[in-house]
Amino acid sequence: MCVFCEIIAGNIPSSKVYEDDEVLAILDLSQVTRGHTLVMPKKHYANILEADEETTAACMKVVSRLSRQIVRNTGAIGLNVLNNCGAIAGQSVDHLHFHIIPRYSEKDAVSFAFHESEKQDLNEVLAEITK
Repeated sequence: MCVFCEIIAGNIPSSKVYEDDEVLAILDLSQVTRGHTLVMPKKHYANILEADEETTAACMKVVSRLSRQIVRNTGAIGLNVLNNCGAIAGQSVDHLHFHIIPRYSEKDAVSFAFHESEKQDLNEVLAEITK
């Protein structure tokens, strides 16, 4: 059983931020920033590619609600919502989950870098992803 399934089952303690019949939200042990929260479905799916749309929608509804609550209550001035899908994308627990990472300043212990890549033919890319 995966670590998140163990938490959902109550076999591993957690700091619950939110819970309903379908979704659990807990504080991330790493607390990259104050209030860093993980939102996950109670049903096991390895990642967003395996989950059905209803499960993803239920998670995103909670992500939206908690994002507003966390910013309001912590004084954060922004946040990142992050989902890593697969090891190449940095997923370390094979259970679908979304990170809510409150942001307080440019000195937060989080950084994302987007680097310029090779120019793409957007018509070609569009045709590929919409076929």
